[in-house]
Amino acid sequence: MRSRVIMVLAVMAVLLGGVMLVPAAYARLSAGQAGGAPESVAAPTPVPPPLPTLAPGPVSVSFKGDFFSWALMDRESGKISGSKNMTATSSTESMIKAWIVSDYLRQLGDKEPTAALKKAASLAIRDSDDDATNVVYRAAGGSYVVPAGGQPGPVIKRAISICGLTDTKRGDVAGYEGYWSFTRMSPRDAVRVGDCIADGKAAGPKWTKWVLAEMSKVRGTTAAKDQKARSGGGKWGIVDGLPKSIISQGPVSIKNGWTPLNYDGNWHVNCLAVTEKWSLAVMLRYPQSSGLDYGADVCASVASQLVTPQPGGALKVPQQPTVKKL
Repeated sequence: MRSRVIMVLAVMAVLLGGVMLVPAAYARLSAGQAGGAPESVAAPTPVPPPLPTLAPGPVSVSFKGDFFSWALMDRESGKISGSKNMTATSSTESMIKAWIVSDYLRQLGDKEPTAALKKAASLAIRDSDDDATNVVYRAAGGSYVVPAGGQPGPVIKRAISICGLTDTKRGDVAGYEGYWSFTRMSPRDAVRVGDCIADGKAAGPKWTKWVLAEMSKVRGTTAAKDQKARSGGGKWGIVDGLPKSIISQGPVSIKNGWTPLNYDGNWHVNCLAVTEKWSLAVMLRYPQSSGLDYGADVCASVASQLVTPQPGGALKVPQQPTVKKL
């Protein structure tokens, strides 16, 4: 076959008066005939898939209780999405401690707190210590005198002003109106507080990283051994519903609140988490007989359902931690 091609090309070369055509043409033809590789073309650089994050989406929880509400803020756009009742309020419990510590430290500016107050601020967040929180609350200008006219005290007033809260108000439980734990807040306002802490308005330029670091070092579980009368383990909830692919992107700063209250027979459980990309809050009230684990699992379930892309979708992400069925 090759000899025929050479002969044909030779005749063409003579007829065309261009003997130099033969080697070049033959090289092209023989490469194609022999199945040779075509000229290489640079392949486009592959675009890596977007990192998993939390994004608005449907949430389905078979919840049994008096109150279930959640909100998610996209911190880049400031857009808040959530349940239809995300403006409804419940008592903050210990979730508000992250604001109390931030409010105190911001007032210091560049000054250092005393060693005792700095330790109290750390314990208030890491161990949700009530006594330590009371020390910081008073140092921030708070008191337990019932504010006049149904207004919240100065510490909470500053949260409303600085963080742009619209639903937050003084608690209305008789005899506890001046207590920080009974402050009523919506999930929509809670994610605003998370964003306010993360963007530096709450604690100021000197102390923001410190507060976020303390929130990422919350410790202790829902187990009875970690729960005490005036403090307790608070590392559960939203963080348990996040896959490693999100947690590995950077610290997740959290502050939960949880108290079984006898005046209504309910657990009041709140979960707050914030990262560079988002702020998420889940707030609950349900019968004490269901236990703390029930509320922790609801918070984890909401977070896991908002993960995008979902495991098994077009873009693969690691499987989420197991969340108990509710």
